Amino acid sequence: MVNTRTVVKLGEHELAISHPDKMIWPEAGITKLKYVQLLAELAPFLLPYAAGRYLTTIRYPEGIHGVSFYQKNCPEPIPDYVRTAKDRNINYVVLDSVRTLLWMGSLYSLEFHVSSDEIDNPLPNTWMLDIDPSMNEEPRLMEATEHVLQTLDSLGLSAVAKTSGATGVQIVMPIERGPDFDELRRFGKFLSEYLVARHRALFTVERLKKDRGPLIYLDYLQHYAGKTLPASYSPRARPMATVSTPLTRDEVRRDVKPTDFHLLNVPQRLRERGDPLAAAPRQALGPVIAHLLGRK
Repeated sequence: MVNTRTVVKLGEHELAISHPDKMIWPEAGITKLKYVQLLAELAPFLLPYAAGRYLTTIRYPEGIHGVSFYQKNCPEPIPDYVRTAKDRNINYVVLDSVRTLLWMGSLYSLEFHVSSDEIDNPLPNTWMLDIDPSMNEEPRLMEATEHVLQTLDSLGLSAVAKTSGATGVQIVMPIERGPDFDELRRFGKFLSEYLVARHRALFTVERLKKDRGPLIYLDYLQHYAGKTLPASYSPRARPMATVSTPLTRDEVRRDVKPTDFHLLNVPQRLRERGDPLAAAPRQALGPVIAHLLGRK
């Protein structure tokens, strides 16, 4: 393959894209250049969920059907516009600008996973629950999601479901700072065990996949300092170029599928309808946790 280059203009700045015609998502017809252009459209929506958190990317230098690898350390050489943050012996990229996002895209970073904990604040501002199907095709996924949301409703709380971009869903609740990760984990455990008791044919909290059977795993352990989940609006290295997408409650009730949301339609969806997660109010979860744990 001839090593051609295309220069992308970013305001006053430029980014050279090597191999612009390389096919990254063959089934979706997305080349490397098209991918970087689509990332630019997603940037205003993706960056708020990544900035200020530790970033792990998954890189696919030959496209989604080639070899891949996880990367936590910032690739080198580091452009002068890229900010980094040290945690122990890892120098993470701080994904806080369009230029940084597109640079990462030009390096074949196809997935952006962010830490539950923030770089500059030990107290979380979000609670999350990972709904993880045990089967590759799970027709009850949105039914399960609605049960979780209804249970939160009964506690006077509201949250937003987002597709993982793969097979699952995450429940995301912006919260007022106060509870720490251990308290949030206890809340997740209480909620998950309650849902298992109410819907024994649907949910499990068994960690080992071999012990779950066809049940849907409620993973309250994944939201914790040092652990990561796909950022909202992160692409995924799946054949149809799916994107982790926050949903409206109506979409959950209409039984949408994670594969309905992908790089070729999510930018237009955002232009037309905005981001439902950005509009979600912060919840006062501290008093609820205190009540559930029997505190005054």
